[in-house]
Amino acid sequence: MINRREFFKLAGATSAAMMIARMRWAGVLADTAAASLSDPAVQPKFINVVPDAMAPSFMYIPDKQNKNKKSFTVGVGPSVQQTGLVDGSGALLSTPVWGYGQDGVYTWPGKTFEIQSGDKLEVNWTNDLMGITEHLLPVDTSLHWAYSLPGYELNSIAADGVPVVPHLHGGHTNFQFDGNPEYFFSPGFSVLGPRWMDAKYSYKNDQPAGNLWYHDHALGITRLNVYAGLAGFYFVRDAVDTGKPDNPLGLPAWPYEKAYAIQDRMFYDDGRLFYPAFPGDPFYDDFITGEGAVLPPDLFPDGGPTALAEFFGDHMVVNGLIWPKENVEPRHYRLHLLNGTDSRFMVVRFRLAAAPDAMDLEGAGAPLPFYVVGSDQGLASSATPTDVLLSEPGSRYDIVFDFSQVPAGSRVIMENLGGDAPFGGVFGDDLDPDEDFFPNRQTDRIMAFDVTVPLDTAVPDNFNGATFVGPYTLNPKPVDRVRKVALFEGMDEFGRLQPLLGTAEPATDYLGNPINWPATSAYANAGLVGPMQGSIAWHSPTTENPALGSTEIWEIYNATGDAHPVHLHLVHFDVVDRQEFTANVITQPVVQHNGLQGTGFRLENIVLGAMVPQPAGYVENTPKDMVTALPDQVTRIKMTFDKPGRYVWHCHILSHEDHEMMRVLHVGPGA
Repeated sequence: MINRREFFKLAGATSAAMMIARMRWAGVLADTAAASLSDPAVQPKFINVVPDAMAPSFMYIPDKQNKNKKSFTVGVGPSVQQTGLVDGSGALLSTPVWGYGQDGVYTWPGKTFEIQSGDKLEVNWTNDLMGITEHLLPVDTSLHWAYSLPGYELNSIAADGVPVVPHLHGGHTNFQFDGNPEYFFSPGFSVLGPRWMDAKYSYKNDQPAGNLWYHDHALGITRLNVYAGLAGFYFVRDAVDTGKPDNPLGLPAWPYEKAYAIQDRMFYDDGRLFYPAFPGDPFYDDFITGEGAVLPPDLFPDGGPTALAEFFGDHMVVNGLIWPKENVEPRHYRLHLLNGTDSRFMVVRFRLAAAPDAMDLEGAGAPLPFYVVGSDQGLASSATPTDVLLSEPGSRYDIVFDFSQVPAGSRVIMENLGGDAPFGGVFGDDLDPDEDFFPNRQTDRIMAFDVTVPLDTAVPDNFNGATFVGPYTLNPKPVDRVRKVALFEGMDEFGRLQPLLGTAEPATDYLGNPINWPATSAYANAGLVGPMQGSIAWHSPTTENPALGSTEIWEIYNATGDAHPVHLHLVHFDVVDRQEFTANVITQPVVQHNGLQGTGFRLENIVLGAMVPQPAGYVENTPKDMVTALPDQVTRIKMTFDKPGRYVWHCHILSHEDHEMMRVLHVGPGA
């Protein structure tokens, strides 16, 4: 099995066939207990009741409200929360976090927005991290980030505070309010990003009902700001999905409708958040020394802080609480599952625990069935019965689980079959017993459901998955263009793994004119002239430039060894199909944001192979804004670009998008 370093050498071979192998790390993860980190094996499981993100008391309260418009003021600020962590004596620990909130009260996750489709919502976003001169987590200032942009080099967190910008993920939003990474703002608006327009964001909600979410999107530190706590739910309702007990589809309504933001974290043993960035930290050897990266000591005086290619936490967290539980009645529940992790693909199952107080899956029963009734941006065309569900970072899945199928008084555990490693697309592939994982791994379980609440017979339980017919239909519009884009893994100027987006064809604009590499010395010295093609960093000219109103099929060629969750802002899309491919992989330079050169690739002589059926555990008969692009495959998605302006598309592995796996998506003229 070749590693990434060997792949880089092989890929430059003349007329070499596409040599993509499963690129897996071989390093040993540090023993967390020995590093003064919280040991997940001794932390309580399924003791604390999960916070209810759908409770009326957890909804934002508008500052003012008219018939079809609500206005809110929501800030980003510091808080201290109890996440369920305990010390060696069993006493609860407190964790400093950042959250969203109102009137000086901030929570992780932020409170929930709920709005009717077609009603306008205005949010005056504020950055209340006043007086904070250091991030909660180590910041790698060598990256292309907010304060490295031209004209911002003299700014710093110490002097100017932490930049933030909110993004409504899944929102059909005008570009001015989309949360573009370059629209950031510092505390008190003393530093404004180069494309900042206004603190007040307008959301038209001109879209069907869906489970959206909002999170920070500041350039180069999205992974850190989200990890610190900046995320929350946003629900759009309509006449079909009303959220009420009498909804026409018989869907369970609150308190039988729940929303779970599933994340993973690491903690110090005093309760503080931990994030690896230095020699000796988990994953450092895998992604820095193991890849042969050379970090100059003048930029990395302690061998860091440096960004790492992926992050996998050893504590599972749901709505800000480690391994919580939900007490339920023996009836149908509607569960909204948000994968809010950095890099973790989860493979979700539900299993009857061996005992009502079980804290693990030993002796658990066979996987229990449930229905998937929706995904990222709304309800499905029909309910899909399954007992396993792939959940990619950034995705939301809407499921209905019947707790009457288990004995009263029993415990059901939500299992995670996915591993603590990059996901290759095949269940069990990242659970290789030869791999080294966290000692006494605990991430195979997420939360528990205790069927201990008596059934309230006064509330009807009308859901029937066999007869469920949702509103989703395929996009009927004719295709104006088939666009070939690609996913690559290269190296930055220091030899660190750098995931990249790019094209699998010469780039052209919305009129069909060629888009050329910039005529500057940096690109000329790299030999990049003529039409743009192959791996491209975030700051380079826009290559994804659909015409306003056009409908496109994007062919996403995954030329890496791992699966990537691809997200497009503005649109929802249909997942059309998947197909195997091979190609010649040609090495070419990548001009970095500082003018130095990294290593990238381009694809030539692409040959399509067999069609690939929808993999087991994937549910895609829904309106999506996330799609898992698998290695050695081209994944096709179809969407219509119906609003003009500057958006982005990116991998939703947060560590990837922060290290250049993000590109501008500009609709219409003006790119």
